[in-house]
Amino acid sequence: MSNLVLIAPLEGWSAPLEEVPDPVFAGRLLGDGVAIDPIGATLHAPCDGEVITIPPQKHAVTLRAANGAHVLVHVGVDTVALNGAAFTAHVDVGAHVKAGAPLLTFDLDLLAQRAKSVLTPIIVTDEVPFSIARRATGRAVRVGEFIMELAPIGARGASDGATAAHTGSLVANLQVSLEHGLHARPAALLVARIKRFAATVSIAAHGKTASARSAIAIMSLGVRRGEEIAVTASGPDAEAALAGVREALREAEKEVHSTAGRQLEVAAAGSEGYAGGSASSAGSARGLQSTTAHLDSAQGLVRGVAASPGLAVGVAFQLARREIHVEEHGHGVAVESARLDAALAAVRQHISTSDQHGPHAEVLAAHLEFLEDPELLAAAREWLTRGKSAGFAWRAAVRANVDVLRALPDARMAERADDLLDIESQVLAALERDDAQSRTLSREIHAAREPATAGGATCNAAERTTVAPSPAPSDSQLPERAIVLANELLPSQFIALDVSRLAGICTAGGGPTSHVAILAAAQNIPMLVAAGDAIRDIGNGTTLILDADNAALRVAPTTSERTTAENTVARRRQRHATEQFAAQRECRTADGTRIEVFANVGSVDEARAALAQGAEGCGLLRTEFLFLERDTPPDEATQSALYSGIVDAFHGRPVVVRTLDTGGDKPLAYMPLAPEENPALGVRGVRISLLYPQVLRAQLRAILSAQPRGRCRILLPMISDPSEVRAIGEMLDDVRRELGHDAPVPLGAMIETPAAAMIADRIACEADFLSIGTNDLTQYALAIDRGNPALASRLDALHPAVLRLIAKTAEGARSSCRDVAVCGGLASDPVAAPILIGLGVNELSAVPATIPRLKALIGTLTLDACRTLARRALEQQTAAEVRALVAQSEWLA
Repeated sequence: MSNLVLIAPLEGWSAPLEEVPDPVFAGRLLGDGVAIDPIGATLHAPCDGEVITIPPQKHAVTLRAANGAHVLVHVGVDTVALNGAAFTAHVDVGAHVKAGAPLLTFDLDLLAQRAKSVLTPIIVTDEVPFSIARRATGRAVRVGEFIMELAPIGARGASDGATAAHTGSLVANLQVSLEHGLHARPAALLVARIKRFAATVSIAAHGKTASARSAIAIMSLGVRRGEEIAVTASGPDAEAALAGVREALREAEKEVHSTAGRQLEVAAAGSEGYAGGSASSAGSARGLQSTTAHLDSAQGLVRGVAASPGLAVGVAFQLARREIHVEEHGHGVAVESARLDAALAAVRQHISTSDQHGPHAEVLAAHLEFLEDPELLAAAREWLTRGKSAGFAWRAAVRANVDVLRALPDARMAERADDLLDIESQVLAALERDDAQSRTLSREIHAAREPATAGGATCNAAERTTVAPSPAPSDSQLPERAIVLANELLPSQFIALDVSRLAGICTAGGGPTSHVAILAAAQNIPMLVAAGDAIRDIGNGTTLILDADNAALRVAPTTSERTTAENTVARRRQRHATEQFAAQRECRTADGTRIEVFANVGSVDEARAALAQGAEGCGLLRTEFLFLERDTPPDEATQSALYSGIVDAFHGRPVVVRTLDTGGDKPLAYMPLAPEENPALGVRGVRISLLYPQVLRAQLRAILSAQPRGRCRILLPMISDPSEVRAIGEMLDDVRRELGHDAPVPLGAMIETPAAAMIADRIACEADFLSIGTNDLTQYALAIDRGNPALASRLDALHPAVLRLIAKTAEGARSSCRDVAVCGGLASDPVAAPILIGLGVNELSAVPATIPRLKALIGTLTLDACRTLARRALEQQTAAEVRALVAQSEWLA
């Protein structure tokens, strides 16, 4: 691989990259290079190459040189905000250009007036391993003059060499549907996927390009939900790498839904802090922007933002994060590099051997990727070459990235800076421990007057550092019922706390979507954030009442206030315990009407948990997780074993197994589909099963083979007309004959579209039962994409239009004496329960943690009262009016 010479693409003054007033460029997050302060208005190609990206705003161009290097020229800083007003492109993506060819022109006067800076970075952004052998800075340059020379520094693996030889590339435009965009975990998943392939991959968004091998660089793009990214891959594994990116995004979305489900269960479980469900969560999000943190000295009240709901009474415990001192100057590159490598290895080992399950698994996985992030490591090693110590280099590299993340307009992404600070602390603690061990060893050597050896060999820094860092205080420091007060709390600090002693958390800063907030919610720990500096003056041992539901911390409450709060906590605990005990009984209304309360589950562990909460069976067993992330469909034995495990876990209670629910939004490699502009309206659910009957037949065989036999019912997703049920019913009969399965197997249809609801009576003639999926039914009825955050507040399944479709479905089911269930999100909402029962629903399949509350509530209702309420609900005009109607009643007393 030969050297690559870049020529100046602009006329102007050449300056070091550090002078660019943007931490992404100045901090070399996207790569190394130079900058030009232009006096010309035409951007020329800095080398021969292929144009691989031009953003819609036309303010930047990325070329791929013949040797594989990606060269980005970004005209000015924050010029993306001009939306192309100042730029005219003269080439298209895919064009092959010669060095010096015009790429685009721009209005320099307009840029000078409206852009943050006209300084133009020219940087090498990709993972092909080049170093800058020479560069021209601090002088005037003309177009075509030497600006930079790149020298190869050796192969970094098969992907680099192959990419250099590969002349083509693949580009995919993907929409990010993750709720919080490309934050830490999705970025880490992308990096982990890309590592497998011999390919060079970059991601472009907002006019910036990031290496797909750097989680931090990906996060720095600031990609939000609903935005599009351009993924470019080159090399022999380019196609597989693009597929890997798609898989990683799907996997991240699946994890987000799983995490969201767990958080919903925590909130709805009626834990000692629960007092409002989704309304409380919505209030938290609003409070972040509207609440001013302060201490009302007259009332002793601190206001903050709710991050995890709940009520707690306890004593204050100030937890300060110690700022670890580091020396600026090191003892040589070799020594400091060894020290940094040893500290990184110690932290990596500590994280890798920690419990990788539970609510903190996502945090640990992201931290591991940060430790191996090439951009972060490269920045640290750059500081080492300048004579800095390992600690100084690591802190400088981390803080540059922290500044980038905190400067992003998305508060959720900015909060990920806490994870970087956490990693900073852990590595610095390991370095500090290494220093302490070195000093101890030195004293021992001096005392014994013997050479420093370990097992006959010289003991180096890597060998000495064997104990993992521990930046958080030990659990024993927490008093009983501690309410931890901190400026900000890092994830590793939270994980180190003894939750049996922890009553609540209140931080001066932070946000409600930080990893610590997520961990607190998963552990049922009430938490306030953004409470301001007032909490720093609260002395240890001060009695506190933390009311996260009302976003308040009461300092030194009166005896009466404390007694009232403690009684409330006790009542909530007792109510939850009573409800959980009572949930083991059969569910009936107060007048004896039987209402079955089942659970939605996806694994054996979830089935066992559901049974403990009082589930009377499984109303929805999701099976698609068996089919995802595979090159071939799961065999019958694998499926049957899983189904048998869940049937066994429910001890003879019915289990409703939904057949594979996938499609354009969740594509499978072995069931290829043509690209769809709107997958939600495309080939999905039962439609894809009919396209691939061999996969469905194998699944039916596995369900019927589950032991003990006769416990499973089968549910078909996304039914739109009776013929679909009829066709699969005939297939099911064939499978029964093949297996000698004499007993009939109930076959149900999911009602998820307005069309299916309107002809539910016809579908009920073919199906043995109906189950309403309110999540899809709501999005189709209201024409609101479930993934659109701008319309999320309007996507409410209690909208009268949706309720009328549910009523129509129940009416159709009654015409054929069929049971009708609700298995969507509405079944887990206590507010909806009396209305659904009044409309004719006789089974609710909910998330397990809501079951005790639901069964307790249903036991207080009468069928006549529910029918009256349902009729009134159908007469309302909005979902808000329906919720107000329920609130005015005494249903939830």
